[in-house]
Amino acid sequence: MDLSFYISPLSEEIREKGRTEGRTEGRAQGRAESVLLLLGARGIAISDRTRENITTCIDPELLSQWLVRAVVAATADEIFSEETSADEQRGPVRVM
Repeated sequence: MDLSFYISPLSEEIREKGRTEGRTEGRAQGRAESVLLLLGARGIAISDRTRENITTCIDPELLSQWLVRAVVAATADEIFSEETSADEQRGPVRVM
């Protein structure tokens, strides 16, 4: 049985793409959990729709923006607004 494909450059490229996608998904999932945790710790009600919007988002940068907004938001819906005072005070979000 020829197993050369599994050590080929194409195979490594496919594996690396999968690792990269996995890391991105993991960052997004972690940030989504952080947004929900912060809102919950602040006693802010989270509707099923809001929870779904947060947990289905796959953009780590957007989730970071929502996390920053969650620090000062009065309601969960405020984290989705285009501009908030938290964004103006803190400037751009840096994603690590």
